[in-house]
Amino acid sequence: MKKIRFGIVGTGTIAHRFANAIQNTQGAELAAVASRTEEGANAFAQEFNVPFRFVGYDVMAQSDCIDAAYIAVPHSGHIGCSMLMMEHGKHVLCEKPMAVNAREAKAMFACARQNNVLLMEAMWARLVPGTRKMLELVASGALGDILGVEGKFCYRMDEDELGHHVFKNENGGGALLDVGCYGLNFASWYLGDAVEHVSAEANFFRQTDCHTCVLLKYKNGAIADLSAATLLRKPNEGYVYGTKGYARLERFYAPQEIVLNINDEGETRIAVPYAGNGFEEQIEHFCACVTQGLTESPIVTHEHTLNMITLADRIREILSLKYPQDAE
Repeated sequence: MKKIRFGIVGTGTIAHRFANAIQNTQGAELAAVASRTEEGANAFAQEFNVPFRFVGYDVMAQSDCIDAAYIAVPHSGHIGCSMLMMEHGKHVLCEKPMAVNAREAKAMFACARQNNVLLMEAMWARLVPGTRKMLELVASGALGDILGVEGKFCYRMDEDELGHHVFKNENGGGALLDVGCYGLNFASWYLGDAVEHVSAEANFFRQTDCHTCVLLKYKNGAIADLSAATLLRKPNEGYVYGTKGYARLERFYAPQEIVLNINDEGETRIAVPYAGNGFEEQIEHFCACVTQGLTESPIVTHEHTLNMITLADRIREILSLKYPQDAE
């Protein structure tokens, strides 16, 4: 089977994770890397033995050495880099959140359709074994009717990291888009998208939300309690509550173990480990979609991605959190 040749746009931490994961996949190979600087491109290429390196993203977009691009730049750069690649016929796997707002997401999907290429948000957590198993359990009725979800993704950046793009409003920074998107997705996987009421509170740092708490009330009465933070640590855990019992999930959005408690009959532990660092499954899925000639993932759908960023827009409106991109 022909491998899909990837080029990575950006050389930060998430790009390194992708480069490590792609080495463990059957359907893909890392063919190129593009950076804003020659030093960055060379260092990354040497570390991962990448055949082609480019200074500037447009040069890689014009090259015929890749079939697809993985976009690993800050949020504000997602739309420009993604559309650049798609306009040159490249399929795109774009880091989450795929866009800063719904307007950008719609433009990106329109560009994908116009150029007949696959565009998929890199919501890797949806494709790991733990999430797939949890969805199977819910679908089987093991927990009964799902009436509640809780999820906390909260970390504290160190003092020497306060210049990070997560604290830059112009980059679409803040806890909601950086890690709160995992909570929104988590809730939607088990409760759907019929959100009837949204409430939210946040603390701010340098015009970005650094601690955000969200309550979502669904039409069937279910409630999701979600929080995200960049300057506050909380246990990174989540729960799915049903009428028959509940599931506790460490690293809730992409668990490697599910702890079930059904009808107070004690705990049952189900191991669901990653194939590697957690990115392998999404790479394989993306490649399978490309090989099949699909322009949309049947799992991480365009509609779902748009629903999630639209919900984030709704939350930001409540918080009076605006980005420069909102005015464009």
